[in-house]
Amino acid sequence: MKIKWLGHACFLITSESGTRIITDPFASDKNLSYAEVSHEADIVTVSHDHFDHNHVAPIKGHPSIIKTAGDRKIKDIGIRTISTWHDESGGKERGPNLVFCFNVDGINVCHLGDLGHRLNKSELDRLGKVDVLLIPIGGVFTIDASSASHLCDDIKPSIVIPMHYKTSQCQWLKYGVDDFVRGRQNYKEIKSGEIELKAGALPSEMEVIILNYAC
Repeated sequence: MKIKWLGHACFLITSESGTRIITDPFASDKNLSYAEVSHEADIVTVSHDHFDHNHVAPIKGHPSIIKTAGDRKIKDIGIRTISTWHDESGGKERGPNLVFCFNVDGINVCHLGDLGHRLNKSELDRLGKVDVLLIPIGGVFTIDASSASHLCDDIKPSIVIPMHYKTSQCQWLKYGVDDFVRGRQNYKEIKSGEIELKAGALPSEMEVIILNYAC
């Protein structure tokens, strides 16, 4: 399985058989200046209907678009969803958020979307075992770097990949990746923006992997 960061909360996840998932594609503008995502995909997931997470129109390949709760299997990918909130007020401020859990080549990948609160025990139980956690850390309209760190301790994945954080292409978020890894020893940066993972070869202790932006 390969995971490539396309900016913001958008990733291209590719299974060994070639099935392609794109998560939370965004509409580019002056405040979100990553290149528009127009890759081919078999599956596109949308955690919530905001412009920086639901811009599916440019995606090529006639993908299955998933933006509602329910468990599914599409091609070789098992998908579970957990209904959560975009804020700490039960959705009263910004509405719902979907968390997506993918089983790809025997690896459990969890994309938290724009999660706005810490997960309770029932929600954590629903997640099950998470090998790779894609977690927002930016702190505007979602959890911040500190809350994200606590949530990583709750979930205990093998690999944490931060997303939805402040960069030169996205200045309006409050926290950057440096805020998240400050004080940590076990992290590394992947300059290519893409990582390849295999079941049975994941780190035994939680490791943060920073993917550089690669359009």
